[in-house]
Formats: sequence, structure tokens, C-alpha cells
Amino acid sequence: MGMTMSEKILAKASGQPDLKAGDIAWVKVDIAMMHDLLGPWLVDGAFNRLGGQLFDKEKVVVVSDHCTPPATVQQADILKFTRDWARKQDLSYYYEFEGPCHQVIAERGHVRPGRLILGTDSHTCMAGGLGAFATGIGSTEMVGVLLTGETWLKVPETIKVVWDGKIQHGVFSKDLVLKTIKDLGHAGATYQSLEFSGSSIKDLSIDERFVLSNMAVEAGAKTGLIEPDEKVVEFLRSKGVTDEVDMISSDSDASYIRTLHYNASELEPQVACPHEVDNVHPVSAVEGKAVDQVYLGSCTNGRLSDLRIAAQILKGKKISKNIRCLVVPASQHIWMQANREGILDILTEAGCIINMPSCGACGGFTSGVIGAGEVVMSSSNRNFRGRMGSTNGEVYLGSPATVAATAIEGKIADPRKYLLQGVR
Repeated sequence: MGMTMSEKILAKASGQPDLKAGDIAWVKVDIAMMHDLLGPWLVDGAFNRLGGQLFDKEKVVVVSDHCTPPATVQQADILKFTRDWARKQDLSYYYEFEGPCHQVIAERGHVRPGRLILGTDSHTCMAGGLGAFATGIGSTEMVGVLLTGETWLKVPETIKVVWDGKIQHGVFSKDLVLKTIKDLGHAGATYQSLEFSGSSIKDLSIDERFVLSNMAVEAGAKTGLIEPDEKVVEFLRSKGVTDEVDMISSDSDASYIRTLHYNASELEPQVACPHEVDNVHPVSAVEGKAVDQVYLGSCTNGRLSDLRIAAQILKGKKISKNIRCLVVPASQHIWMQANREGILDILTEAGCIINMPSCGACGGFTSGVIGAGEVVMSSSNRNFRGRMGSTNGEVYLGSPATVAATAIEGKIADPRKYLLQGVR
């Protein structure tokens, strides 16, 4: 019997010739990633009591993103502690004010096919878009990883998600993954791996593949993997990675616990409604719902291609006078690219507020949280109660195109009427 991508990567990390779903193995970690909120200030005490020596400072990456810029004294204290800890440990890789950790580690070349990446954030699984087995762990478990470079993992079963067919006008990878999560349920893939494949997936850009892997955890998955190809190689080369790439793939006779098949040509834009990410409906079913805020950004959908689509929709137009529209590029690098292309000018002229790259309002931390009774349409990844501020607020999720169309009308809108024909 053949092996899945998850089985192959974990077998390699364990030094064993093969592993099967259900096996428990000790594995060596390629990258240990922490961010400020669930990182050094939580692990430092136990880390020092158990020796205080990193297993390999070249394999530890720390990104300050949740508390940047700090909006409270506590956030400022956490940020300072994180920065000081990284300096004390003489880390080679500490990033601050560059954007959400998942985007930063991909842009900085830490994510590569076949690697095992563990991070103190549930959306660490985004790295699966480049063919890495990446998953979130708790801060306590990270203490052991920092000290030894090893941990144990149970090899997950794999659900194969196949999307074939031509993706239609106004439909994006966010719509594909929302439909998938609707069918799986928000806990339907708990401690399993999602493996996305099919002709529709191959046609996606790296930006859009990241969306699928990022949101795998919203179905409870341990990770979300996509087989690497030449697009991955090209992406890595653009980030200065010239090493040979491990083009890992599942065997043709690999065993899957379940397989879902979809025809992308039948899909229309999707919206996740409050207060669960699997409460998904076609945009036509919720069109007209009034909103107070739209949010374009996050590690899910704040990349350059997302901003380009929004700019195409908003160019020469104005956002509704009844709302506020926040734009948060996914990284400093993307912010600068968007600025050079004039995208930020277009969005600002339309009435949008451009914020610095951070986790910000996505997690209800800073820069745009919502109040009681407010409704937001967001391109981010979660919509449970209190996710973006008040527990009495409502969060709807959609693609950047749906977010931009909603900004114009001040109510949930179908993006297809605003997009040029031939533009997805």
C-alpha cells in the first residue's frame, strides 16, 4: 500500500522508511515557530527551569504580529518581552512589524516542501500550500520542542479533496474552501489531514493555494497539503531559495479515509454566516444584509492578488457612506508591492483605511474591532462569537471580491457584477 503526503513527511522526520495513519512516532522538527501572543512570554519560565538551551537557534523563528502595534500596556509588555527574549537567545530569525507569522515565514524562505513545521498558532497549517506538513501546537508542548528539537505525533488519516473543472467568473479559492468546510463541518476533519488536488487546484496561484491550507484547520484538520509543482519552485526562487526542492506527492495507491469530489464550474461565490465557519450559503442567499464594516486582509486573504482584485472592483468608485472599510496587507513586503502598483492609492481614494500588516482586527486585538450589534464582512478565517470584537457582533466571511463589492453597497453583494468578464 502506498503512502500519503502526510505519511511520507512524518516518516522522513522520524527517520523511518514508512509510517501509516494511526502510528505514533517521534519526529525531528525542521522549523519551530512562535508568535508574540503564544510565544516567549508563555514558554520562558518552563524553558529556563528545564535548562534554557535552544536545540538549534537556526531552526527557531519568532514573529511578533498579534500585538503589533501594541494598543494596550499589556500588549506593549508582551512585545518587549518577545523582542528581548529573541535577543537573549541570539536568534537568527526574529521578525517584528512585518505581518502575520504564517505569511512572513513563507516569504522569508522558512517553508519548503517536505519540511515539518510546528508553530504556536492554529493557522500554521497554511504552510501546507507549499507542501510542508505544518500544524499548530500549544505553548507547553513548544517548550519541549525548543529544548530537544523533537516531539511525538500521531500520523493523521487523510481526507482527499478533489476540485476539478473550470473555476467560474467571480469565484475564488475562498469560495472553494468555504464549500468544502460546509460539507465537512467545522469539526469534520479533526486530527486528520486534508489533501487538496484536482485540475482546479493545479490552476490556482500560490496566493490562492495558501487560502485552502490556511483554512484547513477550520474543519478541524491537523494540516492542509497541496502537492508541490513548478509554481512552488518559482515562488521559492523568488524568495531566494535555490536549494533542490523535495517534490513530495502521495502514491497512486495511497489510502484515504474519505474522498470528496467537486466540480468547480458549478460553484458560485460563497459566504460563511454567523457564528460558525461551516454555516455557508451561496452569496445569493444572503445578498442585501446590511454591514457596518468590511475587512480586507489577514493571513488568509491579504495577499497581493487579493488587493488587486479589490482595487479592480473599487477603482473609480466610493465605498458606502454608511460603513468603514479596513484594508490590511498580509505583510510589509505585500504592502510595498501594492504601493508601487498604485493599488493603495486606488483603495484610499475609494474611502478605504489602509492599516499596517498585523493580526489586528482579525483576532479582535487592535485596529478595527467591532462593537455590540455591529456586522462585518471579512476576508479572514473565523467568525465565531467575539472573534473580531464584541460577542454581540456578527461576522460574515467571503472572498476579497465579495468584501470589495460589499464595501460599495454597504450590504452583502455578489461580486460578479463588478468584475470584468474573464476575471475570476
